[in-house]
Amino acid sequence: METLNGTIGRCGAVRATLIVFAVTCCYAQAQYDLLLQGGHVIDAKNKISATRDVAIRDGKIAAVEARIDPAQALKVVNLRGLYVTPGLVDIHVHVYAGTGERGSYAGDNSVYPDGFTFRAGVTTVADAGSSGWRNFDDFKQHVIDRSKTRVLAFLNIVGHGMRGPKYENDLSDMEAKPAAEMALRHKGLIIGIKTAHYAGPEWTPVEHAVEAGTLADIPVMVDFGTNHKERPLSELVTKKLRPGDIYTHVYSGLRNEQDKSGHVNPALFEARKRGVIFDVGHGGGSFAWRIAVPAIKEGFLPDSISTDLHIGSMNSGLKDMLNVMSKFLVMGLALDDVVARSTWNPAREIHHEELGNLSVGAPADVSVLRLQRGEFGFADIYGARLRGDRRLTCELTLRDGKVVYDLNAITRPDWDTLPRDYRQTGDARWDAINPPPARRP
Repeated sequence: METLNGTIGRCGAVRATLIVFAVTCCYAQAQYDLLLQGGHVIDAKNKISATRDVAIRDGKIAAVEARIDPAQALKVVNLRGLYVTPGLVDIHVHVYAGTGERGSYAGDNSVYPDGFTFRAGVTTVADAGSSGWRNFDDFKQHVIDRSKTRVLAFLNIVGHGMRGPKYENDLSDMEAKPAAEMALRHKGLIIGIKTAHYAGPEWTPVEHAVEAGTLADIPVMVDFGTNHKERPLSELVTKKLRPGDIYTHVYSGLRNEQDKSGHVNPALFEARKRGVIFDVGHGGGSFAWRIAVPAIKEGFLPDSISTDLHIGSMNSGLKDMLNVMSKFLVMGLALDDVVARSTWNPAREIHHEELGNLSVGAPADVSVLRLQRGEFGFADIYGARLRGDRRLTCELTLRDGKVVYDLNAITRPDWDTLPRDYRQTGDARWDAINPPPARRP
């Protein structure tokens, strides 16, 4: 009997070993970590707007094809009826939070990025000048390096950053050389120079920002501050800014973006021919229907769609990136066009062309969106409403090939199909939300 038991025991052990071996071999043979199956892919760089399968391996896009064998993937997610886009790129946010400074975008006015990005399909943001060369290292240490969102930065021409009028109106702290030196020290992370909120009539902030941008070979983003006859918008965009520089808050109406006849300021069309870029920068005070709707009808579309996310805009007419994108859908832009202006266009504007597309080898930052139909309303900064019949929502977001947001658990198994004592259902190769705990060697 002992011999029989021993034989049975050995057979059971062999059988278990074979099962483990078979499972291991199956995983080892999986060509892809994750397969996004059957969604409508919109990729402006590669001129794709069609149903495609997207395969991911080791955090990179591995294949985009009409059909990919699901047996080749460790995990398959059915996305039929949904839109698959590159991770959204929002080039105007304020995320230098945590310093405790009141009334400051290098403090309490900013928000931590991860709570606002992934749920809106955003995988990359550019902080728009919250820090300057004096406090950028603190911003990097406490926010950039600790965020799951990819955080890039426009460096404020003001050395102290966006800390309020006392600092932002100090011409003596707008030094081009130290700003450029900091940008060069963090090349690729600091992707531009920002000037904003200046209340005076001088051109100094713009001129020093452009000087710093020239020294560091990066673009300048301009929030033109208080409107003054001594420094008209027309001169800014047709003479002061270089090709590739960015004018943000283009639909604010606060600086003569619209002329007295109700038409787009002709200087904006002239500047666009020169290569100046125009960005939305919605925010809590920079987007009005009475400016945007006529401009769109006149053919003056934004080059890039962005939020200007901060505590004063997050619960107002802005809400999030998808809400702003939905506004442009309602104003008549095609979905493909809206996606391009939220992915590939901004990626090029900040010279990060590895982003904003689904090319093979690109980082697997992916947004999966649903286009809802119904009765919706969208508010501008003054609380005026535009009615609409469509709205974008985010179903799924991947950052470097791993799930970081899943609204309706479409990557998850039903609980009643699992073992009674189930635990984590993900796999660290595709899941950044509930992966199994790492085993100690």
